Amino acid sequence: MSYKNLFPNRVSLFVTAALIMSGFAYSQAPTKAEIIRSDETQKATSLESLSQDFKREYLAIEKNIQDFAKVNGLKVRETLANGNQIELIDLGTDGTPLYYSTFSDHASEVSRANTLYDGGLLNLGLSGKGMHVGLWDAGKALITHQEYTSRVLVTDEADAISPHATMVLGAMISKGIKSKAKGVAFNANATSNDWKADKVEVAAAAAAGLLLSNHSYGIRPDFVPDWYFGAYIQVSQDWDKIMYNAPYYLMVTAAGNAQKLNFNDAPISGKNTEGFDLLLGFSTSKNGINVAAVETEVDLKGNLKKAYVANYSSHGPTDDGRIKPDIAGSGANIISTQSASNTSYDTYSGTSMAAPGVTSTMLLLQEYYLRLHDRYMKAATLKGLVLHSADDVDVPGPDYKMGWGVINAKTAAEIITTNDYSSFIIEASLKENEIYSVTVDAKDGESLLASISWTDPVGNYINKGNVNDVTPALVNDLDIRITKNNETYYPWLLNPKQASSPAIQGDNTVDPFEKIKIDKASGSYTITVSHKGKITNGVQNFSLIISGAKVTECEAKTPQNFKTANAEASSIELAWDAITDAIFEVHYKAENDTDWQILFTDKNSVKLENLALNENYDVKVRTNCTASVFSDFSETLNIVFKGIATAASFDLELQELSLVENLKFSVYPNPTTEKITIKGQLSNRAFYSIVSSNGIIQKKGKAAFNSIDVEDLSSGFYSLTIFEDGEQQSMKFIKN
Repeated sequence: MSYKNLFPNRVSLFVTAALIMSGFAYSQAPTKAEIIRSDETQKATSLESLSQDFKREYLAIEKNIQDFAKVNGLKVRETLANGNQIELIDLGTDGTPLYYSTFSDHASEVSRANTLYDGGLLNLGLSGKGMHVGLWDAGKALITHQEYTSRVLVTDEADAISPHATMVLGAMISKGIKSKAKGVAFNANATSNDWKADKVEVAAAAAAGLLLSNHSYGIRPDFVPDWYFGAYIQVSQDWDKIMYNAPYYLMVTAAGNAQKLNFNDAPISGKNTEGFDLLLGFSTSKNGINVAAVETEVDLKGNLKKAYVANYSSHGPTDDGRIKPDIAGSGANIISTQSASNTSYDTYSGTSMAAPGVTSTMLLLQEYYLRLHDRYMKAATLKGLVLHSADDVDVPGPDYKMGWGVINAKTAAEIITTNDYSSFIIEASLKENEIYSVTVDAKDGESLLASISWTDPVGNYINKGNVNDVTPALVNDLDIRITKNNETYYPWLLNPKQASSPAIQGDNTVDPFEKIKIDKASGSYTITVSHKGKITNGVQNFSLIISGAKVTECEAKTPQNFKTANAEASSIELAWDAITDAIFEVHYKAENDTDWQILFTDKNSVKLENLALNENYDVKVRTNCTASVFSDFSETLNIVFKGIATAASFDLELQELSLVENLKFSVYPNPTTEKITIKGQLSNRAFYSIVSSNGIIQKKGKAAFNSIDVEDLSSGFYSLTIFEDGEQQSMKFIKN
């Protein structure tokens, strides 16, 4: 039965959550706590205060919720016939009972997170190790399950084990004891709490360093009047308040599975059978990420071959026209952990499974960024990166079914890798009346993409009963533009009144994320970030991401013509061909040492000092265009250091061959005359040949002369062989 119009005149009440257990830290790594405490001390304090405010509200209303349910013959908590778990959590401003409901109906392959693992296409060795993710759900997960034993903590008073929470957690962090049930971030740690205290607990956890939390539940759609759908309400505002005060924390929510259930009789666009305008509660917050479910086909190289929104996944938009859902992930036929026992599994579908796939994929991206930069991305940067790099589906631009497209962790990780090479990830701020500007050169013939993302302040406006109220929730309206000569390129936007229509370019006044794409770009472009009206709080932090640019002339090519150039009593100079804008990384060690010593130089030469006489040294070099973009190493050069007599113009390497006594000899390169002097027991019957790497004889003659001239040989690899009475000895050398 429907409860949409059952309680139209009840007094407004608001529920938050229960007590928090103290003493548990959410910090991801030592640097995270330092970042939060040094850069965001004031906001962290605000979060702690906010958590206490939510806690007082909860304690004041908890008994009233119980009384309300008893008077009206409602159950506070139950499991429905379809397996969904529901619980009365709040009363809306119009007295509507707000029940939270689970959304029930391989994620790593669809998100391309598998390309980040050891042996994956990018082979980055990411697994979530050392990272921490939060899960709030109908109850706690079965934390003793074999797939994540000892990696999960319960930090509230949740006592009931939730099958839904167990499957969601498995999708994120299952170890892979059952290989097909392996979670996306399979080495990560997690917190598993129930949903009663979600705002209280998340605010406190975010103050302590929590980066991401997953919420695969939402307001039960068959219990609310039509004005709730797409509306920016109190709970939407509360979560935006948490995220604004916690600039490194990002909330991930599931869109829901109501597309075909005709719950909204007054959608902002079209008929209720089309599935638009079905998002509720915190799913309509500005600063979080809301996830749709898709069915896809991805090839072995991580390319998306086809994708379409699942026939259950709820569509946006929000009433003010913001692009929601934000992103799409796999929600179909995912094998995960089940709560029947510590070794049980099942197969699930729904946006409840799409959301944790996205959450844990983003956790891996934070892990990778930390590795390269020793700090985390702000939440706006992470959100912006995921929306910037998503695979666009069908017509160009976003839509109200799957937002900006299907999450693509491979492309996102490549943008992190190529930062300051062919992409930019910039965290900046804009004061009132300021304009931020950067000029870039496009990579000829490729697409130039630029986007801005920001965590917007909490506004005063919330909807309290108006159907399809289009009042913007956005507070600080930032704008991105790209110009070349007299042409201006604008970001994408959508029209909520025509939800099925494709996106157009224009002035976006509602979204805290804007993106511009220029196909087949060529030449220089200027990217500007500005704002309209006043800047609330005086300054707005934002994240600018650019890809498809030519940031440097450097090419990550393996250095060529690597050679010795000069030798002194205790040092030797090495040289190679120059590469524009490159930094070179030189590794060297004594032949029997384990560890390499490393030198960096912006020249195409380096001097190795304090070398030991008659010691063998291995040396190799590679090109660094940025800290994370570099070439393969050159071939390892072996040098027998003999002080000033060390080969300067060519290098010799003696092969290990069985020898007869009268064929033993020594070779001495003469860097001045470019001759090889042979000393040993050779008769006048001995002769030599020098063969190039392509097998062609370059020189031959009598070896008994004890001196072989190599000055006339061109640069390359050669083999010198000395023959006598059917016996032979060979050595390889490089002529530089």
